[in-house]
Amino acid sequence: MLEIIMILFTIYTLIKVYISVMQIGYIAEEKNKDAVLMSQDKYQVAGEYAIKKERVALLSNLVDYIMFVWWVTYGFHWLSSTLQTDNSVTDAVVFLFGFFAIGFVVGVPFELYQTFKLDKEYGFTKTTVKLYIVDQLKSTAMFIVFGGAIFYALAWIITNVESWWLWGFGLLFTLAVLMNVIYPTIIAPIFNKFTPLEDGELKTDIVKMMKSVGLKSDGVFVLDASKRDSRLNAYFGGLGKSKRVVLFDTLMEKLTNKELLAVLGHELGHFSHGDIWKNITMMGALLFVSFLLLGNLPTELFIDMRVGDSAGVEIAMMMLLLPLLFFIFTPIMSFVSRHNEYAADEFGSKLGGKENLVSALMKLIEENKSFPKSHPLFAFFYHTHPPVIERLKELGYDAHAVNEMSKGLPDDGIFTFFDKG
Repeated sequence: MLEIIMILFTIYTLIKVYISVMQIGYIAEEKNKDAVLMSQDKYQVAGEYAIKKERVALLSNLVDYIMFVWWVTYGFHWLSSTLQTDNSVTDAVVFLFGFFAIGFVVGVPFELYQTFKLDKEYGFTKTTVKLYIVDQLKSTAMFIVFGGAIFYALAWIITNVESWWLWGFGLLFTLAVLMNVIYPTIIAPIFNKFTPLEDGELKTDIVKMMKSVGLKSDGVFVLDASKRDSRLNAYFGGLGKSKRVVLFDTLMEKLTNKELLAVLGHELGHFSHGDIWKNITMMGALLFVSFLLLGNLPTELFIDMRVGDSAGVEIAMMMLLLPLLFFIFTPIMSFVSRHNEYAADEFGSKLGGKENLVSALMKLIEENKSFPKSHPLFAFFYHTHPPVIERLKELGYDAHAVNEMSKGLPDDGIFTFFDKG
């Protein structure tokens, strides 16, 4: 059984490596062609950043594979022997803390390189070493408290309930829904400052727009994202009374009020179409399948790994195999997400104006240094948002005409390039 799982994980890793290699080669070729959606120099910079970022992901995938092999052939046995764990619930929690601590240590170099080398090189990172350490301490404290409680509850269910996989699914799904409720008002403010949007024309227009779609929210807030990163973003989050609209301060600095309203119109499209609940339903179905399959692993597998099928090892093994299982369903979930994005664009263009949404998308892709093209296979698996070129095309915009913009905009601005037919 162990050999079968190792073969499956090897195939999964090889597929991910192949997709990354194809993406790197594709962008390396495309970035030297005529620019699309941005000037030639910015187009090449965006391509270089995308390549370097994908190389980090490629190396990370290889390290993940090495760690998987180590865990199933030696690591689980070593950790169990070192910690002297048995089948008690408390020992399961201790084992899981050890498992995640090792994973964290292995992953830190990649995070440090991404944050302080790559993102800094391309002008994204504003995070200081002090802020990074403070964030890590906060995250660790939350993980110990909340993660420990979840580990204990799940380990107790595994130890004491016969059909534990079903009850375990119910526990984690309930917690996932609860997280959507408490994240905007309890979790997120631990890391960022949320300031209510000041009264004025923009807030009046936003409130009016929300009322038009029947959204009752906790308010409109500005997030101090600029203390960590320069990229632009906005989101609508929360469930029930915790629903709120969040605008990054970086977004407000770069976009006009009309463009902000168009972006908000897109987010309200997700609300109007019930996309949050659709995503929760999909994740719930995937989580159910995961517990059904991974919660019934044969005892022979644990014998092959020279460990007992204790609660701690069972949970850790599920965590190792979840990425493989999720990967199988990734294309389906990405396809659904892209469909939802197209629908939200259409909704936002009607609510906030097509021209304003196009202008906002143009600024977002340039400020975030997002290379506008991807290898079809990479997009098929990983793109939760359609390529911006395709989004603009759906909005009636000839993206390839943007090359003329580098020579100076015509009198009518970028909207000269709209398809008038």
